[in-house]
Amino acid sequence: MKNKATKITLLFILFSVSLALVSNLFLNKLFYFPSNLFIYSFSKDLGFIFLAGIIFKYVLSKNDSRNRRIFESLQKSNDEILKSNERYDIVAKATSDTIWDWKIIEDDFVWNKGIQGIFGYKADDVGKTSKWWFDRIHPEDSIKMSIKLYSFIEQKTEKWQDEYRFKCADGNYKYVFDRGFLVKDDNGNVIRMIGAIQDVTKQKEEEQRLKLLETVITQTKDAVIITESDKSNRAVPRIVFVNPAFTQMTGFQSNEVIGKTPTVFMGRKSVENQIGNLSKALRGKEEFKFETLNHKKNGDEYWVNFSMLPVTNKEGEHSHWISIQRDITEEKKQEKEKEHLIRELTRNNKDLKQFSYITSHNLRAPLSNLTGLLTLIHDIPIDNPELKEILNGFSTSAHLLNETIDDLMKVIIIKDNPSIEKEEVLIKDVFENVFNQLSVLISLHKPILKIELEKVTILNVNKSYLESILLNLFTNAIKYRSPKRILRVFVSSKEVGNEIILIFKDNGIGIDLERNRDKVFGLYQRFHNYSDSKGLGLYLVKSQVESMGGTISIESEVDKGTTFTLTFKK
Repeated sequence: MKNKATKITLLFILFSVSLALVSNLFLNKLFYFPSNLFIYSFSKDLGFIFLAGIIFKYVLSKNDSRNRRIFESLQKSNDEILKSNERYDIVAKATSDTIWDWKIIEDDFVWNKGIQGIFGYKADDVGKTSKWWFDRIHPEDSIKMSIKLYSFIEQKTEKWQDEYRFKCADGNYKYVFDRGFLVKDDNGNVIRMIGAIQDVTKQKEEEQRLKLLETVITQTKDAVIITESDKSNRAVPRIVFVNPAFTQMTGFQSNEVIGKTPTVFMGRKSVENQIGNLSKALRGKEEFKFETLNHKKNGDEYWVNFSMLPVTNKEGEHSHWISIQRDITEEKKQEKEKEHLIRELTRNNKDLKQFSYITSHNLRAPLSNLTGLLTLIHDIPIDNPELKEILNGFSTSAHLLNETIDDLMKVIIIKDNPSIEKEEVLIKDVFENVFNQLSVLISLHKPILKIELEKVTILNVNKSYLESILLNLFTNAIKYRSPKRILRVFVSSKEVGNEIILIFKDNGIGIDLERNRDKVFGLYQRFHNYSDSKGLGLYLVKSQVESMGGTISIESEVDKGTTFTLTFKK
């Protein structure tokens, strides 16, 4: 600045000296002044010029100093503004706030870049009026928020805050916490409002999740106990929370157990039996479960399923234990009753089995003697017709009794032999054996047979059992054929996954399953008035199928036919 003032002053002096010299030369040429007068006049002008140059330089220097101070002040103010703006941007980024500035009278709205980064709007999409702001507030929150905001402005309260949902560019809503401050003029009139919107969606979701968990904990029927983490030498940590279900289960109020250990309501035996395992789990921060006998406040005993789970904070540090206790007293009672019932049934089953053996074996010897005597009597001529009729009836009854004992022996053998011998059996071969045994019946009644067996269908079963099953089904189909039509029998086998399915279907007289479904496979259950029907065949079939690990089902309709489906594992 000094060099510039000096240059300007020198230029001024040079210009003034040149002008004075030209002026004096011009006047001297017009009026012919003496040389001494010319020199005097020019010297006088030079004096004035140098004096004016000194004054001019002084003025310039003062002006330069003043301008320099003003410049420095403006530069300092500008630096402060830049730093302030920089701090403002950094704080806005750090707090994830969206700053807005609303000139209320002009309805001029200005947003910072947070409206783009947080809510996804492009710069061109952001409106410049309050309407754009209000249009993006959730309809359920808009009226409430507007009333509170304008009431705040009218009352000229300095600070305002509210929570509402704000629409994002993608159409979703975010929960926001908005705070605003009023700016007034010298007369106290509101002219401006500046605010900051903070995205609190995650906090709101977490708050809702915690409320839901709180509802679950307070409403659940299981007792929930929260204890502190084990940071001391105590074997069991102290209780910090219990839910209402705990009070209902134990009779202890929360203020009676908070600050104490769970051993206050645990039975002495349970503490002695489980305290070691519990302490080990607590030291290892491991989940621990056990069943124990506890005591209520009134001294009553109750069984509880007790589990403890470790809880960690955000830093992964163990902070608490949550214990869930379920009253299983009723289950324990039912379990004891069940065990007692099983013991009773087992004993009764043994007694019945023993009775069956005794009955079948002890009756067989005298029955054999009786049938032998009846055979001998049959060879003796008897003239008395009444005696002969009595002996014939007696012989018939003895033979029926013998058949019944034989049937019972078959059932006992099947039921008492769960580990029967099995072998790989080709179904086709079994069918051939069955047809050979039934050749007389087949030639007599001439049924239409349709057999669809897969070429290689091998079952790991007891061959004699499978033959017995098929013989029973075939003989039943022939016995209970319909007199209205020719008997048709359809038999097929197929593999489905890891199973082999046998289907046996006939068009006989059928069974009324609506009345008899639960009795079909029962012992001595008969559904038709046939003199030679015993009601034993289907019972034996089901017993033999199940003894080989298979299942059997039936579908039947009266006067249309019956279908049996047998399923075996390959």
